[in-house]
Amino acid sequence: MSRLPPMRPDLALGEGYHSPQVEAEVRLNTNESPFPPPEKWSEGFLAALAGVSFHRYPDRPATELRAAIAALHGANPEEVFCANGSNEVLQCLLLAYGGPGRKAALFEPTYALHSHISRLTGTQVVEGVRTDDFRIDIEEAKALVARERPEITFLCSPNNPTGRAEPRDTVVAILDAAPGLVVLDEAYGQFSSWSALSLRGPEHPGLVVTRTFSKTWAMAGARLGYLIADPEVVRACEAVVLPYHLSVQTQLAGLLALDFTDEMEARVALVAEERARVEAALGELGIERWPSDANFILFRPVGRDAHQVWRDLLARSVLIRDCASWDGLEGCLRVTIGRPDENDRFLSALEECLR
Repeated sequence: MSRLPPMRPDLALGEGYHSPQVEAEVRLNTNESPFPPPEKWSEGFLAALAGVSFHRYPDRPATELRAAIAALHGANPEEVFCANGSNEVLQCLLLAYGGPGRKAALFEPTYALHSHISRLTGTQVVEGVRTDDFRIDIEEAKALVARERPEITFLCSPNNPTGRAEPRDTVVAILDAAPGLVVLDEAYGQFSSWSALSLRGPEHPGLVVTRTFSKTWAMAGARLGYLIADPEVVRACEAVVLPYHLSVQTQLAGLLALDFTDEMEARVALVAEERARVEAALGELGIERWPSDANFILFRPVGRDAHQVWRDLLARSVLIRDCASWDGLEGCLRVTIGRPDENDRFLSALEECLR
């Protein structure tokens, strides 16, 4: 009689990554775009679907999409790899360059999927820690990569969940010190004042920059991400990704989105303006908060139990992210910047909760 085999012992105590989704009128917990795609994009997408041959497999290398993304960033198509969200991009990097006997370095607190996917692929995680203001100490980072010799070093810029972009000097120092790939996760890169894409060149062959369509492109539901790197890195990812992994619909959605760059940039500007307004309002409420270069703000309600504040907000149908139990983020909450009316609703509810 066949039996269920045991789960891999290294995963038995693990918990899949997720963000609890509960009913709320104002959802500011997952850093999505508060705006749907432009109406003309929706019209074009629906019209284009009528011409799709759904009985045929999609273009495996996503030729048109890669060429369009390359043109957007002044790169070559062979430097672009696309996948189902930037998380699958990260998974492919770890399948190709990680695994048993290999290491991935990161600096906590940071994006949970960097360590999670590393462990799923059997890659040993080596952790550095950030300073009290969530910066990376350059000398400690250089010492970590020199001691551990990781195949991959992850940097998240702007960093999730703390919000700050890594300074250029920090990134360059780690690029110069790291023995393997340095992966700049720029899921929120469009909100930042600078991008590691500006460091591309023969002097930094190990630089990998990942991006997503989930945030500023308002396409979290489409699941599309990509990387820009040396063509050898792209070929390695192509060697490990499942065949026909990127659907016709996803490729089409991404291609059409790139026709709306002006609208995307206008939305980024609006979110940045709202971010500044929410930051100022949090300061007036006497709340500890940290500067953000992303579309969210990390804050700590001083003198109040963060879990209770989160529950009180939810009782007012405002959902944000509860980070209070995360290592290094004790007592912290994170709020996504929404539409002006959603931000007003959040601030009003928060003021009530703090009374």
